[in-house]
Order: sequence, then C-alpha cells, then structure tokens
Amino acid sequence: MTSSFRVLLVNLTTGLSKPTEFGSVHEHLGGSGLAAALFEAYGDLKAPWDAPEQPLVFAIGPLTGYLPLMSKVVLGFKSPYHNQYAESHAGGRLALALRFSGFDALVITGVAATPTLLTIGSREIRLWDAHYLWGMDTLATGKWVRKIHRGEGGHRSIVRIGPAGENLVAFGAINVDTYRHFGRLGCGAAMGRKRLKAVLVSGDRKVPVPDSKAYAALFQAIYQEAVQSPLMRKYHDLGTPENILPLNALHALPWRNLQATQDSNATSISGERFAQELLLRQTACAGCPVGCIHIGLLRERFGEEHEYLYRQVSYDHEPVFAAGSMLGVTDPAQVLRLLESMERLGLDAISAGVSLAWATEALEKRLVSEKETLVALHFGDADAYEQALTHLAGGTNDFYQALGRGTLHAASLYEGKDFACVLGQEMAGYATGEVFFVSQACGFRHSHLDSAGYTYDQSADHKTVDHALAFLLDEERRRVQLTCMVACLFARKLYPEDRLQEALRVLGHEEAAQNLASLSQKVQAIRWRMRFRSGFDPDQVLLPKRFYELTTWKGPIDAPFLERLAAAYKHAIRRMADSPL
Repeated sequence: MTSSFRVLLVNLTTGLSKPTEFGSVHEHLGGSGLAAALFEAYGDLKAPWDAPEQPLVFAIGPLTGYLPLMSKVVLGFKSPYHNQYAESHAGGRLALALRFSGFDALVITGVAATPTLLTIGSREIRLWDAHYLWGMDTLATGKWVRKIHRGEGGHRSIVRIGPAGENLVAFGAINVDTYRHFGRLGCGAAMGRKRLKAVLVSGDRKVPVPDSKAYAALFQAIYQEAVQSPLMRKYHDLGTPENILPLNALHALPWRNLQATQDSNATSISGERFAQELLLRQTACAGCPVGCIHIGLLRERFGEEHEYLYRQVSYDHEPVFAAGSMLGVTDPAQVLRLLESMERLGLDAISAGVSLAWATEALEKRLVSEKETLVALHFGDADAYEQALTHLAGGTNDFYQALGRGTLHAASLYEGKDFACVLGQEMAGYATGEVFFVSQACGFRHSHLDSAGYTYDQSADHKTVDHALAFLLDEERRRVQLTCMVACLFARKLYPEDRLQEALRVLGHEEAAQNLASLSQKVQAIRWRMRFRSGFDPDQVLLPKRFYELTTWKGPIDAPFLERLAAAYKHAIRRMADSPL
C-alpha cells in the first residue's frame, strides 16, 4: 500500500477544492501526527483562531477501516476557547466514510459567503447554499441533510453544528452522526466561524484489503479478543456509566459543583439504573464490534393525557456526570432530557454542565442575581437548567455571553474563581486526586483521556513525583501512538505497541512499524511545540481553590505533592517542546 496520504483541500472562500498527496506514514504516522503536520502547512499558529485562513483538519490513520476499533477521527484546529492549537476526537461513521471516499484527511479553509453544506464523495465535491439550515438544531439539520443527499446510509457520515456553534460559544461542539461528537475546546465555534453548517461524507468507493494469511489472522485475533475476552466487556455491558458507583464510593464523583464528592443518590443515576429503566438499545461506531454507545429512551407526556413523545438520547459517564451529579440532578430521565437539549443546541456536555454548576453556586453566593441568570438556578432543578442551556447557546445577555467564553472567563468578570471547576477547560467527571488534576489541567488537550491521571490516583499506593511524572509522560506517548492510528482509546489494551507494529507491517508500512516508538515520541513533541508556539504558557494554568479543599478516600488533597508534580510536569513539557526533532 502507498505510504503517502491523500488529502482533500477545500477553500470555502473561493469554492475550490483539490485533492493532493501529502507526507507519508513513516513521517507523520497519521491521525494526530497528520493533523498537526497539515495544520502547520496550511494554518497560522500566530494568527487568531477566527482568521479565515485557519484550517479545520479532519484526519484518519493508516489502520482506519482495516482493523477493528480503528474507528476515530482526529480534528486539528485553533481553539476559540484558549486561542491555541487543539485536537478533538470523534467516532461515528466519519472515519470509514473518509476511508471509503478515498481520503486520509480533509482540510477546510476560508469562510463561506453564506451558510453552507459541504458534500464529499470520491467522484464529486460540492458546496450547497444552506442558509435555510442556519438556526436549526443538530438533529433537525441531520434530517434535512439526509433528505438532500439520499443513499449510502452505511458509508455516509454527517457532521453538523447547532446554535451554539453558530453563535461562537467557546465550547460549541460538532455533532457526528447524531450520537458522537467532536466535543471539547470549541471546534463547533471554529466551524460556525466558517459559516459551515454541515459536512456530509459519502464512502462511495471500494477499498482493497491485503490478501494475506497474516492480515486475516491478525484481524480475526483482534476481533475475537474484542467480542469474547473481558477486555471490552465493561464498555459493552453497562458502558462507561459503570464508573458512577465506584467513583462515588471512593469520594471521587463531583457533586453540585464539586461541593461534595459523594452522595447517597448516586444509585439513581448509575449505569445500573439507566440499564434497568431507560436503556433502549446499543450501537457502535463503524468498524467496531463492541457496541459501547448506549441509547436511552426518553418518554415525555405532551398534549392529551395519554399522548407521549419518544426520543432517543445517548449517554456516557461524562455526560451523566455533567448533567447529573455536577448539577445535582438525580432523576435519570431528567438527565437524559438535559443531555438531549445539549445535543440539539450543539453544546459540549461537560463544559455546559460544569459552567451552569458554577453559575448556580455564584447565584447562591449572590455574586450574580436572576437579572444575570434569567432563571432561578437551583441544584437539582432540571427545568431551570433546560431554560439556561438555551440562553447559554444563544448568548441571550452579557452574562451568558461571558459564560459561553468559559467558566473562568465569567468568573473573572463576576468573581467566583475559587469555585470554578476548571482544569484547563471545564473538568471531567473524576475527582480522584492530585495526579488527575495535574494531568487534565496541564495536559495537551486538557482531557481526562490525555494520560489517565485518574487511573494513577486509584492504583498507586505512594506519592512520588518522579514516578507519577514518568507515568503521565509515557502514558501520553502511548495514547498519541493510538491517536495516530486512529484507534478508539477504549481499545488501548487490545493494541499494545507490538501489535500496532504487526498491523503496520501486514499493511505494508514496514518503516513506520520499525520506528513506531520514536515516531510517536516525535509526534508527542511536535504537538507540544505547536501548543507553545500558538501561545500556551503552562505557568498561567492555575488550579482553583476548590480542588485543594477536597477529601477523597485517600484523605485530604496533598497540596505540596500536587504543586511539585505540576511544576515537574510543566518543566517536562517545556523541555519536550524545545527538544530537537
């Protein structure tokens, strides 16, 4: 197989598109490495995030479509949240749709004159006037796009934004095939800035696979492990909401803006309760046999007494934390209702929930009034939060416009920084302790999936800065390796480094296989270099007071250990960014 990448360049300003060859697998690996290289080639790290030339870069990897769970897409962009280079990852059908359309990456630059739909296939690339879609929610947009472009259901992917992205909310998300998302750091606003309402990718061609016994044997071995071994059972059975009860038992589940880390009502929003009362079905990203996407059935009465509206809403640990425990909402049906509102509006669920939790406490502390919040926010009041979400996505007043730029930004204007639950961006649903707080606050994507600090907190029986630092840096490199391929990170135990090398070999990428460790380390350093060159200063990343006030199952937060680890990590990533490649 060819080692060079086939890239589609689309300029929304001129309306022109052009396929081109770019780099190679043994230079950039793919995914994270390819997205970074393409952004460097076509973007400007010094220009602001909303400059027309800034690209959206969607990239897959050399194993996409060839092996199970190689089902993700990396999106590289300049973030409206912090105005620095960023990545977001999503599943759904997009990865395989790109593979079957014949492209390894899509680079979108420029700004359309009017709201636009971009359709891509192997034989046609077209820009459609979509002004009538502007203002629609993500679900309605998906329905209209499917009507416009019928067929190819199995190999067709639709990504779109909602009102939050159109209104440039700094944590606006991109919806992918209804149930998946490019969620964090505001890529929806970056897409909205380009007046790009939706992209439809049709996988309308065939892709040959290696005709070898080695490939067939490798595929079968991975497939059997995925569906029969215990490695992936958690994700299929209860899914990630399985985490709710164990974290709550460990005093590590954020409640009511992290004012508590345990609550007796956790059973009400547990994975077990959702499975018993609300689970309708499970589905999977294209190319995945596991089926970790859990779809809940939301039934609400309307009109006459016996008339009901039925809606299907996906749920995972992070959204359940954000719309549930963080807001004090303990009715699982109400959690689904809030999640569907976030979905329709095109808001990142984590940031939306955490920002409204801060707003609720700010209202309680009288730092703001109902004049600002427009509704009386109370922990546990799902009706009020549903109204607030509409204000947040629409930027109804100065307060919601400030909150839509991030919780810390709002806190800088209205006070309340001490209880802003922000770790680089609004925190994920793990209050496990010092290593997690450092890993999300200082990590490349400010994501709980960057380096799994929450795992270290739960497994390590000692607090040693050198040991924790080595874990974070190596785990990050290992995950970069996976996001270059681009694997679902749930499958990380299925794909140790030697198996990835074997996969690259059977697909004809011998040089990349031999140098996989050094290449992934190189991509890790390049990404950090791009963050620093685009303005990142780790010394400006400060943990709000709330994170020092907690007590977990291990006892009170060890502030000196946290500070030493943060200093060591910041020093390490500076060295990495400055190192010769």
